[in-house]
Amino acid sequence: MDINASTLRSVYTGLSTAFNARLETTTTLYKTVAMDVPSSTAMNEYPRMDDLPGIREWVGDRLVHDLSAQTYIVRNKEFEGTIGVKRSSIEDDQFGFYTTIASQMGQDAAEFPDQLVWPLWKAGDATLCYDGQNFFDTDHPGFDENGAEISVSNFTAGAGPAWYLVDDTRVIKPMVFQKRKPFKLVPMDRETDTNVFMKGQFMYGVDGRCNAGFGLWQLAHMSKADLTPASFQAAREAMAAIRKKNGQVININPTKLIVPPSLEADAKQIVETMLINGGDSNIWFKAAEVVKVPLLG
Repeated sequence: MDINASTLRSVYTGLSTAFNARLETTTTLYKTVAMDVPSSTAMNEYPRMDDLPGIREWVGDRLVHDLSAQTYIVRNKEFEGTIGVKRSSIEDDQFGFYTTIASQMGQDAAEFPDQLVWPLWKAGDATLCYDGQNFFDTDHPGFDENGAEISVSNFTAGAGPAWYLVDDTRVIKPMVFQKRKPFKLVPMDRETDTNVFMKGQFMYGVDGRCNAGFGLWQLAHMSKADLTPASFQAAREAMAAIRKKNGQVININPTKLIVPPSLEADAKQIVETMLINGGDSNIWFKAAEVVKVPLLG
């Protein structure tokens, strides 16, 4: 095959098409706990999302809630992946397999939010969030029914692998995936490019800018206790008791039971089995959807 501008455009079009097709069709899990937030600068500054007011009766002047009093920052980071294609492979029509590689790069780019979100989530019991406590902690600042400040927990200690309850029905999620620049396949394939002239190698790379951070801790509970109906109930009750500053219950409804592969069978036994104990009705049947996350293993 002759190497010319038309040939190289054709090669790039094939690689880009394979990359984009996989990018758009790959299934990911991060949106179970994270909301997508666009970013237009080097970092995003967020107000304390648990300071968002509810609706109240309008008596007298409006009650203004200052959301800028305390903020936290998520800084974007740069990420890349690059492959090289020998000029001779194109000349000899031996570059077909690179289309498969481009597809894999598309899948890797699509799954990259999972690679950011889930390791941070797993380390949430040892990573600070906006209120100065670990994201999963026994001593978050919270409120009782009268609006008095108390300690609130979204963490249950134990010796087993961690499992999680999450309310994913709300607009704001427990985590943030911040998108500054989407991943895109870019060619470096001009005859005058240094890599082509010196090494006889065309290069194709993907790069993007993004990051992950913590959102509302109130919408998630980590437990390291054995996954049993009793511990499942206790975690649900702990989440249901969390209140706003005015003492109003937040109305949290944990809809997802997130587990590592080792706890998948236990989780399904609790919420996917209709009858238990030889015929008794299971009160937790369909109380939550099981989500297995391999990155939590």
